[in-house]
This record gives sequence, C-alpha cells and structure tokens, in this order.
Amino acid sequence: MKVVNLKQAILQAWKERWSDYQWAINMKKFFPKGATWDILNLADALLEQAMIGPSPNPLILSYLKYAISSQFDDFSRDLCVQALLDIMDMFCDRLSCHGKAEECIGLCRALLSALHWLLRCTAASAERLREGLEAGTPAAGEKQLAMCLQRLEKTLSSTKNRALLHIAKLEEASSWTAIEHSLLKLGEILANLSNSQLRSQAEQCSTLIRSIPMMLSVHAEQMNKTGFPTVHAVILLEGTMNLTGETQSLVEQLTMVKRMQHIPTPLFVLEIWKACFVGLIESPEGTEELKWTAFTFLKIPQVLVKLKKYSHGDKDFTEDVNCAFEFLLKLTPLLDKADQRCNCDCTNFLLQECGKQGLLSEASVNSLMAKRKADREHAPQQKSGENANIQPNIQLILRAEPTVTNILKTMDADHSKSPEGLLGVLGHMLSGKSLDLLLAAAAATGKLKSFARKFINLNEFTTYGSEESTKPASVRALLFDISFLMLCHVAQTYGSEVILSESRTGADVPFFETWMQTCMPEEGKILNPDHPCFRPDSTKVESLVALLNNSSEMKLVQMKWHEACLSISAAILEILNAWENGVLAFESIQKITDNIKGKVCSLAVCAVAWLVAHVRMLGLDEREKSLQMIRQLAGPLFSENTLQFYNERVVIMNSILERMCADVLQQTATQIKFPSTGVDTMPYWNLLPPKRPIKEVLTDIFAKVLEKGWVDSRSIHIFDTLLHMGGVYWFCNNLIKELLKETRKEHALRAVELLYSIFCLDMQQVTLVLLGHILPGLLTDSSKWHSLMDPPGTALAKLAVWCALSSYSSHKGQASTRQKKRHREDIEDYISLFPLDDVQPSKLMRLLSSNEDDANILSSPTDRSMSSSLSASQLHTVNMRDPLNRVLANLFLLISSILGSRTAGPHTQFVQWFMEECVDCLEQGGRGSVLQFMPFTTVSELVKVSAMSSPKVVLAITDLSLPLGRQVAAKAIAAL
Repeated sequence: MKVVNLKQAILQAWKERWSDYQWAINMKKFFPKGATWDILNLADALLEQAMIGPSPNPLILSYLKYAISSQFDDFSRDLCVQALLDIMDMFCDRLSCHGKAEECIGLCRALLSALHWLLRCTAASAERLREGLEAGTPAAGEKQLAMCLQRLEKTLSSTKNRALLHIAKLEEASSWTAIEHSLLKLGEILANLSNSQLRSQAEQCSTLIRSIPMMLSVHAEQMNKTGFPTVHAVILLEGTMNLTGETQSLVEQLTMVKRMQHIPTPLFVLEIWKACFVGLIESPEGTEELKWTAFTFLKIPQVLVKLKKYSHGDKDFTEDVNCAFEFLLKLTPLLDKADQRCNCDCTNFLLQECGKQGLLSEASVNSLMAKRKADREHAPQQKSGENANIQPNIQLILRAEPTVTNILKTMDADHSKSPEGLLGVLGHMLSGKSLDLLLAAAAATGKLKSFARKFINLNEFTTYGSEESTKPASVRALLFDISFLMLCHVAQTYGSEVILSESRTGADVPFFETWMQTCMPEEGKILNPDHPCFRPDSTKVESLVALLNNSSEMKLVQMKWHEACLSISAAILEILNAWENGVLAFESIQKITDNIKGKVCSLAVCAVAWLVAHVRMLGLDEREKSLQMIRQLAGPLFSENTLQFYNERVVIMNSILERMCADVLQQTATQIKFPSTGVDTMPYWNLLPPKRPIKEVLTDIFAKVLEKGWVDSRSIHIFDTLLHMGGVYWFCNNLIKELLKETRKEHALRAVELLYSIFCLDMQQVTLVLLGHILPGLLTDSSKWHSLMDPPGTALAKLAVWCALSSYSSHKGQASTRQKKRHREDIEDYISLFPLDDVQPSKLMRLLSSNEDDANILSSPTDRSMSSSLSASQLHTVNMRDPLNRVLANLFLLISSILGSRTAGPHTQFVQWFMEECVDCLEQGGRGSVLQFMPFTTVSELVKVSAMSSPKVVLAITDLSLPLGRQVAAKAIAAL
C-alpha cells in the first residue's frame, strides 16, 4: 500500500470531518481484505496533516486514538512505537480546540485514551528493559523507556492537560480505573530497576497522575500568621451567647473558617484554646463564669473530637493537638492569669479532659503536665488565705456533668410514689450555686433541653391534687414552685427556645409553655396586659382575691396552682384598682403581697409579669402604685411560717424578677432595690452610653476593636444590642461603610476577619442584606464604583464570599438560639424583590436594564444555544423560593452581566476579586456550592480575564457533577 493513499484518506477525513466510525468504514477502500494498517505510514500521514494547521486538530487525535485502540498493541515494533511517540511529542503540550463542546469532550476522552496507551507502552518498555538486563542487552529497552517517560512527563507537566484528564476521568470512570491498574503494574516493574534516574522520573509521573482527581483540593496554608481573630471571635461569641448551641453547627462553622482562611491545624487548635482562656479570664463572676468554664472544659473537647473526624487521620490530628498545647505552654502570662482567676491549674484539667477524649496520648498528657508544672513554680504566688478552701469552678463543673445524668434518671421515676424523695433532690439543687453549675454542665453537654422537659412534666404533674392532706399538699406546692422557678431561670439564662417543645399544639401544650409564651416578659417582647391570658374566669379571680385579702396565709390543700398563676394577674388588677380608689390601705396591700409570696414564689413571679406589662401602658403620673407593688413583691418576707427551702427559692425568685423588670425600669427611670446575692445577675445589661446616637457608638466600638485586633465579650454584647436596636440593614450597611474607608491593606484584611465574626451574630440575615441590597447597590451605581478600588474592594469581595459560603452551608440547619431570640424587622419580601419568572423583570434586572450594553447581555436567549441565566442550580432543582437561593442567583446574574458588558471599571475588578475568592475558598465547584448559581455562560466570559484564565479556575467554578458542566469546562479549557 502506498503512503500517498493514506494521505489522501486523511486529507479527505479532515475536510469532511469524519467521525471514528466513518474513518473506519472509509479506510476499507484503501486496504485489501485481511490487510493490517502500516502504523508507520499512518503516523507519517497524521504528522504531515497535523502540521498544516496552527495546532493539532482533535479529529486527528481521535483518528490516532482509534488506530491505537483497534490496531496496535504490539509494543515490540520499535519503529512503530517511536512514530507514535513522535506524534505524542508533537501535540502533548499544545492541545487546543475551538469547536463545539462535544468535540472538546471528545478531546478529553482521546487524551485519556492516549495516556492509557502511553502507560501501557511505558510498562512494556520497562519489562523489556528488565529482560534485556537479564540477557545482557539493555540498550534498546532503556532508550524506549526513556522516550515513554519523557512523553509522559511532557504531557502531565501541563496543568491544562491535567485539567482535561480530570474532566475525562469524570466522563469515563472505567477508563480511569484502567489507568490506576496500569500505574500499579508499572510501579511493580520499576521497583526492581537499578536505574535510579528512570525510576525517579516514573515516580514523579505517577504522582502527577494520582494528583489529577485531587488537583482542586490543594491549598497553601498560612504559615506566616500566628493570630486568627475570626476563630478567636467565633469562640468568644459561642461561649458568651450560645452555650446551648449544637456542637455540630459550631464544628461546621469552625471548619468553614479554617478552610476559608487556610489555617494550619496546630495554629487553629491553639487559637481555640487561647480564646477559651481569654473568655475565662474576662467572664463576669457568677453564672457567666460557670458557663465559660463548662464551655471550655466540657463542650470544646467534644468539638475537637468532631473536628478530628474531619481531619485526614487520627494520628495526624493527635499530633496537631499536641503541637497546639506545646505552643500554648509558651503563653505563660495568659495561663498564669487564667490559673489565678480559676484558683487552679487550668492547663492540667484541660489536658486530662483531652486525654479522656482520645485527643492526646497518655505520654503526651504526662509530658505536657510536667512542663506546665515546672513553669508554674516561677509563677507569682497566689494568696493562700481566703481562696485556699474554695473548690475551683472547673472541679465543680466536671463533677456536675455526671450528676446531671443521675438527676435526669431520678426525674424519670414515678413522681407519685416518692414525692418527698424527689423534693429532697430538688432542694439540694437550689443550695448555693448548685443549680447554675448543673444547668451550665447540662447546657455544655446538650442535655439542657431534656432537663427542661423533665421539669415541665413535673410542673404539669403537680398543678392539681385531689383528696390530699396538708403534708402531701405542701410537698406538691413545693414541687410546683421549684419546677416553675427553675424553668423561668433556665428561660432567662439560656433562652426560651430551650423550654419550647417543637411538635405540641393546642390542648397538648403544657401550662408553663403557654404562660411563658404569652405572659413572661423577655428582652424585645411586648406584652399586652389586656390579653385573654391575663383575663381568666371571673369567679376564680374573685375567690383568689378573697383568699389573698382575708386569709392570714395561702391555703395549700386541693389548690390548683396553674389556675392560681393564670388568675393572679386579674386579681392584682382588682387589688390595684381598690388601692388607687382608697378602698384598700397600704397595710392591706402589704398583707396581700406577703400572702402572694409567702408560700409559693411562682405566684409573685406571675403577678410581677403582669405588672411589668401594665406599667408600660401607663402614663408617668399613673405608675407609682404599680411600681410600689412590684417593690413589695420583690422584698423579703420575715416570717417563720414558710414552706421548706424558702430562702433558696426567694434568691431565684428575685433573680427572675430583676431580669423581668430591667426593661421597664430603664424606660421609666425607676430604681427598685432587689435583694443582693453578691453577684451581678445581669453583667451585660445596659452597656450603651446614654444620650449618644447609636451610629456613633457603632463606629466607635468598631474602631476600638479594629485597633486591638480582636473582639472581647463586652464588645460582642454591645454589637448584639446595636444590631437589635438598629436592625440588620442599618447595622450591616454602616459597618460596610467603615470597611470601605480602610486604605491600608493590612487594616482592611483585619477588618474583614473581625467583621465576619461580628456578622456571626446573625449571619443569615446579614448575608441577605449584604448580597441582596448592599452589593447590587454598589455594583450598579457608577458614582459608588470608586469605593470598590483596592484595598477596600478586595476586602469587601472577601467578606461577601465568606458570608455567602457560611450562610449557604448552614442555612438548611436550625438557626442558633441567639438568632431565633432576636426580634427582627422585615427587611423586604425577597419573593417580590427577586421574582421566580425570568420574564417578569426583578428590581435588580430593572437596575441593570438602564444600561443598554447590560440589557443586551440579558436579552432573550432564543438566539443562543444556552440561556444566559441557565445555571447548575436549576438542573439540580434547588428551591428558588428560599430567600438566600434567590439572592445568590440574582447576584451571579448581575456578575455575569458585568463581565459581559463593554464598560470596564472598579466594579469589573471587584467581580474578578469576588470570583477569585470563591475559587480560593472552595475545594471544588460542585453540588452544594454557591457557584452552582452562576450561569454557565459566565465561564466563557471569565476566562477572558487574564487572572482567571487558568484551567484550575475553570474546573473550580463549574459544576463537574453535571454533563453540561463538564462540557462547559472542557470547552473553556480547550480554548485556553
């Protein structure tokens, strides 16, 4: 057969763009029946034709693939192998395709096939070399192996080729399995070769091939930084405001921060411990200190156990934790101050807990303990007097944790069989700080909701007793009162969400839940004193008024306590009216209030709850008697005829009343002296300076935080108060304005780290405002574009991406306690802001349509092969009624329009920074990523930007789990 005929065939195939199948059929014309192709002639013809164009046509590579797969497995024919290797040498580092997406996918597959053939050829050459060495004729095999490895190295050193192979692997999983088998076989053969240079070269190629599936998950960690204020602030925020939050959600949040900021694990764990010790040191004495202790020594070890599961290996993580403690031991002043505050060796207790949880080996624990013990000998000596006999809170908290479990078991027993025994257990819980210790331990270990549920059941059980004598009646009254007071205390300390059951409705709702939701004053909750819950059956009210006014003390037998609690508000109104109209004297009021608080403190709590709602509705000159009645109910009762544990119950009652009255007392500029327990029950109350505009307070506190470089607990509470007062849009907008004022890069980046942690106060709502209102406003208003220049523009892009990723990864889960608690204004109806139907222009689209170029980009897609708004999220059928999904979809549509418009400026540079940050933070642009909302057409626009025109970027921003995503990626990469 003459070569010229082959050349004619290839020329014809080139012009007519034959498929593999057409090629095979037409080649029969040039070959007699039963003849085999001459691979040398084929190679020569392919080479000559390939040289015609500026780069190899994918069809030629396809023909070569077909020839290899169907005709050539004989690697002993040196000249044929050499000819094919020459072809590979010619195209392997300059592949490109500007055809259809299907052709680009074909190029990926052909390259994968060629790689497989090349690996087999390399393995055959290595085997031949080994046989030649044994026979004493190694030259031929060595030369061919060197040629194969050279082509492998040249092919794989190109990031573009590896990206195309990455796509091919997802297209043809079975072919990739074959490549992995070939790699194993090649490794076995080369292991016995004496030529170290060839073996090293082969190992490098194998490493490159094995890195292809993971080429998007490699990120450089920040080894030059030692402080990470975002981690610090997230820990402080959780420890201060969200002890009852789920451990898993905190783990996910911390993992997200670690990934976004590329923090090495030892420094990450170190920052967690640093934040915990700072929280312990600065926590106010009392309940807050106990909560921080429980958070540090009970909850954080559990968080690290879960983080260990996210790491690549148990052994590595254990070494990282050990390394973190080694770093921590060098922070002697911090540890000494924590020891001084907690009156013990904090590090010792922490190491013991980490050892119990398997986070450190026994040897590591002992070694670290010894180092700290030696270091403590040089610490300033603490006074041995008054603190010597006080048990450290850490010890008490660690003991309280198993006690919580035992109490829960006790509460499961039948209350009717041994109410006195149960009363004894509850009475001990009320003494000293036992209750707060147990509640803190329960909150930190996720048992507080179960704890509250047991007390709600007990409270329901004791509301009414039939045919009882005096002693059982007093036990029942005490069990009702203690359970009621405990539940109020839990709701005020940890949030009412801990109390509420999720599934009960109507008649199934327990009395305490009903009362708490409708009658109990809370921060941000406005109560109506005329609500039906405050207006029970009039006959019951009359009998209660008579009982309070005429009896020397409250009767207990057959008393329906829940009815008394619901009737007390109306009874107080009648008594108040009688007092104001001169029917009752002050002495009578004293007797009535003493009766109310004399036996069960819960009646006083219910009475004050209504009085607080009532006072809000009164004029300045009408409040005196209502406030005087609150003073009477809050004061101590000097009487011997009280029920058991009275003093302990009064302490809790006064704490509850003080919190209930705080709002209304501040608003009415009134002071009521509540009996002091020696501890500030509301340490973070009333932090804002009086008579200063809240915007000034916000900018001032942010400037101080930025100067310090970290957020403390007090600042977190001030930010939370300002967010509550000003609303989400006001809060977010003003802080973004402060960020955009930063002109120094290091200050702008520090501001981003701090703002992200501040926004964690209500990340979901802040993200909706930032991405749905503030960014579109900046990007579509040319008068504001100057504010998006570097460095503030880069910083804002980074912050926006961090908020988007955090909110999207967590918005399917439950909102945290602090986010549920907040009373928010409705920012705007997101369904009307961003309509579902693309035909109906949204507000954002109307903004865009003011620019003719932008409007053209977003015009009807009928003349295009793909809709300008089609994205992976639509193929995944993501719920677009979700506000965050809508905001993300419209933001990426805006980004796509900016990239496609002819107007360049700081806003286009901002879009580039935004996309770069997305790529930097995401391991891969796949299902579940915010990038799934980006229209497919954006990819081709992005690669036109020089900084984004890399194969890795294309892989990262496209959803490779979808066939269409792979086609888009292949087309963009093949054209680079």
